Amino acid sequence: MSIVALSALVLASGCGRSDEDGGVGGGGGGETAAAAPGITDTSIKLGGSYPFSGPASAYASIALGVQARFKTENEKGGVNGRKIEFVTLDDAYEPQRAVTNARRLVEQDQVFAMFNTLGTPNNLAIWDYLNEKQVPHVYVATGASDWGKDVAAHPYTTGWQPDYVSEAKAYAEYLKTEKPGAKVAALYQNDGFGKDLLGGFEAALEGSDVQVVAKESYEVTDPTITSQMSKLAASGADTFLNITTPKFSAQAIAAVAKSDWKPLHILNNVGSSKKLVLQPVGLENAKDIVSMTYVKDPEDPQWESDAEMQAYKAGLAKHEPKADPDEAFCAYGWAVATTMIEALKTMKEPTREALMEAVRNMDVEQPLLLPGVKVTTKGEEDGYPVQAVQIMQFNGENWELQGEVIQTGAVE
Repeated sequence: MSIVALSALVLASGCGRSDEDGGVGGGGGGETAAAAPGITDTSIKLGGSYPFSGPASAYASIALGVQARFKTENEKGGVNGRKIEFVTLDDAYEPQRAVTNARRLVEQDQVFAMFNTLGTPNNLAIWDYLNEKQVPHVYVATGASDWGKDVAAHPYTTGWQPDYVSEAKAYAEYLKTEKPGAKVAALYQNDGFGKDLLGGFEAALEGSDVQVVAKESYEVTDPTITSQMSKLAASGADTFLNITTPKFSAQAIAAVAKSDWKPLHILNNVGSSKKLVLQPVGLENAKDIVSMTYVKDPEDPQWESDAEMQAYKAGLAKHEPKADPDEAFCAYGWAVATTMIEALKTMKEPTREALMEAVRNMDVEQPLLLPGVKVTTKGEEDGYPVQAVQIMQFNGENWELQGEVIQTGAVE
């Protein structure tokens, strides 16, 4: 269905907070009238909510990569002459704080769009409000399948990264080929993220001889997962599916290393950071773990002379010098910001509806994504821009790509 047209033209305010509540700074501003809040002849104001504190604070690096990309674009004159200001607030990975932040960014800061807010529960908490306000809620930092199941119900919301069901399908296919007859024990976060990936995995195994023989969940507020890991280790499983966010990913890896349980370890993409997850628990303990990716790894030697990788590292060093260029979350932030820039460049007029039309109709090769991975949307019913992944395995020093890129297709 078509997105409901905006009912009024309003004046945009050109300046807003950039560092409050634990956020990272933006840049730019303007005073010229425009056709929607947050956009003028010289500026575009975007808002985002991230866990700069709390149990998922490892993801704060994403915002640094985003800011570096936007600042790099601003140096070149911005998007069609408009500088991007990205106002971010801390939600500590708490849905209610995300709601407060969204209202503040929309009603006080007058942002043009909400961009890349992180976390499945947090985005589910704010998407009704943003769609009622007809504020673009784009490229959310979560792979939940919700973002594309019923686009008509939330036409202003869209995902970006491969959805968790598609990720799960890739792991299921890997096991069917590499470890037929596997007995899987699964640890999952007890929310939309964990249930989505586990459900997709179980559905993809139907009709095969791979079985899930044990499942344990945890709450994001739990201090440890010691009890859950003990039960999974005693299950008789020879494969461990680890569906966790970084804090718990590290705990799970450490628990396996200290035990006599030596399963094939499959770690979901969002917990696969070498810098923030694997290194703290010892790289030797992560050897042979399997995961998936779709973004070029800043530490992979094969991308050392890659032009976009060089641009990313230079931009990060100049604009966010405290950030680690080898951190995969920073590279993710740069890549998703590049998609946002492309959407802003191609929108036909400075309105929120025009932005959504651009977001829903994309077909671009993005240089920091793996070869064969494109950003593609085909109309207003398509909520899944990236639908390709590649399996990778940790060799004790770095992640190594395995096989070919897998085109996963849209979630049914």
